[in-house]
Amino acid sequence: MKKTFLLLLFLAATIFAQQPIDSLKVQVDSIFVAKDSIEKPQTVELYSDADLKKIDSLLIEEQFSSSLFDSIRYVINDKDIQFGKGVYTKIPTEILKKRLASIDERTPFHLAYNPALEKVINGYLKYRTKYYPKLMGRAKYYFPMFEQYLDQFNIPLEMKYLAIVESALRPDARSRVGATGLWQFMYGTGRQFDLKVSSYVDERQDPVKATVAACKYLSQLYKIFGDWDLALAAYNSGPGNVSKAIKRSGGYRNYWNIRPFLPRETAGYVPAFYATMYIFEYAEEHDLYPTTPKIFNFETDTVRVKRTVSFDQISEKTGIDTELISFLNPAYKLDIIPFVENRKYSVRLPRVKMVDFLDKEQEIYTLAAEDEAKREKPLPKYFEMDKRIRYRVKSGDYLGKIASKFGVRVSDIKRWNGLRNHRLKIGQRLSIYPKKIAIPKARKKNSEKLKSGKYEVYVVKEGDSLWEIAKKFPSVSIEQIKKWNNIWSVKSLKPQMKLKIFKN
Repeated sequence: MKKTFLLLLFLAATIFAQQPIDSLKVQVDSIFVAKDSIEKPQTVELYSDADLKKIDSLLIEEQFSSSLFDSIRYVINDKDIQFGKGVYTKIPTEILKKRLASIDERTPFHLAYNPALEKVINGYLKYRTKYYPKLMGRAKYYFPMFEQYLDQFNIPLEMKYLAIVESALRPDARSRVGATGLWQFMYGTGRQFDLKVSSYVDERQDPVKATVAACKYLSQLYKIFGDWDLALAAYNSGPGNVSKAIKRSGGYRNYWNIRPFLPRETAGYVPAFYATMYIFEYAEEHDLYPTTPKIFNFETDTVRVKRTVSFDQISEKTGIDTELISFLNPAYKLDIIPFVENRKYSVRLPRVKMVDFLDKEQEIYTLAAEDEAKREKPLPKYFEMDKRIRYRVKSGDYLGKIASKFGVRVSDIKRWNGLRNHRLKIGQRLSIYPKKIAIPKARKKNSEKLKSGKYEVYVVKEGDSLWEIAKKFPSVSIEQIKKWNNIWSVKSLKPQMKLKIFKN
């Protein structure tokens, strides 16, 4: 009997010794202490190192976590984890407590210390410091504009950090389920807040319009819950999930107490926001400094266009780098600013170049007209999603192909057009209400047919733009380089790409 008891005791001790402390179940009142009061405990699990790789997509280039009403989490691969320069030193707990308390005193958010938040902060500082200087440089451009609208809508200015968690301040960020822009709006939610999407323009990628929409949405969420932490959680998972979590928790309305009942991604989402806020507030204490931005927002201005023009045409006549124009105008998906009645589309440019644009405006429009006359294939027709278009059936078309092109069902096309079968006639007109944009496919490689003779191969370098490349070759235009190499937009240009430059 004694031997059996000793054997069981030994086994128990062995199992306990192998169990990481971070994965042991603990009580909420010893981990997640509410700012105002300690409420009934719930069983939750502390973050393990593996969990830290799954919290969100903060600072991972061109890979983003899900957003509004989206519960799929992006998992960071080992190759994405980068150590910062120098040796990482963990923040002493007592210092972190004091700093969080200092932030807590001046914000309406609940930044009470807890081990889970400490682990997230240390995880970010350990694995992701490499990304912060560039991110902080982008913040120098976007944050002043965010603060202007947050203040206008009476929203805490600290909410600007939400755009970092959502998109790492990349207006072209797009999640796997289609959430887009700095504030990661799904199409349906964006439409509710007047963000239009067309074949040329995605206003979810417009920094100003998307920020105004985010402010309106956050204001609505605050009216529902009366708490900015809960509004933040609802922005990620939807107000329905937050309401369910409140009910399941027994009616508690403090984020840390309802956290165990939220979707797993949202449970990590708010701490990711807090960790980001802490790192930006105490960046210098961690030797983090921003890179110099290309330009500041106050150094830019807008002017309305009077006809459809491309970034390249503006660049060719004003000397403004196409990449800078693209950075300042991320809503234009094809690097083309369309002229549409009642839409009043404008271009944002460096203020110091605005006079150059106005002086050369007529020349830009003349160049656009000349390029349009030379174009082998006309530009895609402008249409807005969910607005009716008239589609002309071409040879080789069938209902399934047309439905796939516009993101609709075959049954929808039949219903809209009163079709009783699948038969179509060439030239037949169909009414369609598109659900997605049909981006024109790259033209087939026919540069030899378009141009023959001797040519030089140019290898694209890091930071090159079509405008800079064209300057290196006298009498060669940007439009010619695009035509010879089947380039549709400036975004197609990549380092090490080989371009054919024909000798005129």
